[in-house]
Amino acid sequence: MIVLELNASNGGMVVRIFDAHCDVLYQLFCDQHLSFERSTSLHVTYDGLKQAGVTVQAFAIYIPKQVRPESRFFVALEMVDYFYEKIVSQPNMKMVRSKREIDQLQPNEVGAMLTLEGCEAIGESLIQLRTLLRLGVRSVGLTWNDANMVADGALEQRGGGLTKFGKDVVHLLNEQQCWTDVSHLSERAFWDVIELAHYPIASHSNAYTVCPHPRNLRDDQIQALIKKNGVIGVTFVPQFLRHDVQKTTVTDVLRHIDHICSLGGENHIGFGSDFDGIFETVEQLGNVAHYTHFIDELLKHFKEEQVKKFLFCNFYERIPQ
Repeated sequence: MIVLELNASNGGMVVRIFDAHCDVLYQLFCDQHLSFERSTSLHVTYDGLKQAGVTVQAFAIYIPKQVRPESRFFVALEMVDYFYEKIVSQPNMKMVRSKREIDQLQPNEVGAMLTLEGCEAIGESLIQLRTLLRLGVRSVGLTWNDANMVADGALEQRGGGLTKFGKDVVHLLNEQQCWTDVSHLSERAFWDVIELAHYPIASHSNAYTVCPHPRNLRDDQIQALIKKNGVIGVTFVPQFLRHDVQKTTVTDVLRHIDHICSLGGENHIGFGSDFDGIFETVEQLGNVAHYTHFIDELLKHFKEEQVKKFLFCNFYERIPQ
């Protein structure tokens, strides 16, 4: 595999970053006056991505709960429009859907990947899902925290698995060589996906053993993803990092990385910040530009080759196309 070394430099080390989840599109939907270029109200901005030297940033379509069911697909299309008109319209921002397109990025360019967080947008329609895939979506999270027509989410008390329609969704994602994202799924739905999906990932989830939050993955789930050649995007959500009220720090992120490594996950760890989907942030990791400080801390605890895997290679190498 030959991939250009792009972007940021930390102490002589050339660093590439693949962040598998942010909610900028949701924020732009909520406040259309926000500027993606440099708004201080956003965690992820064009200027911040350039400053951090991010190579690929995933932008999620997330439909707020207050949107009426009959309007959800239209809102998803609005967010796709924001992606094209406000994100990839920026100088040196390029839409990427495959390894080949990432390889073609120039050193001053940032790749933007379109993803879906929750199938609420498609209701019970494979045609609507196919439409989003044709518009560029490359990763599909099946639920948010609640139940929908595909499966139950992590906070749904019933804890059901995939529906018949949900299984059809996973089969379509396999056919289209797209990631099936298990973040936000109930445990039963997770295991249904592991059985069916060819390309499972967790875009933004942490280790339950370190922090017992229902959005985090238990050890057997992490090991199942490793066995299926998936990736776990360690996330910077404070509530998923530690269960007490203390301020979260980079050390808390490192604890989750250490634990996943102890389960054999060195080649299956990435990052999915959830920037702009959170109100509180990790100390000294409050926006995308702070990746530079985070990399410095990673290099104090892990070898350079491990850091490169975590930051970029593990997600990049498992892009289905």
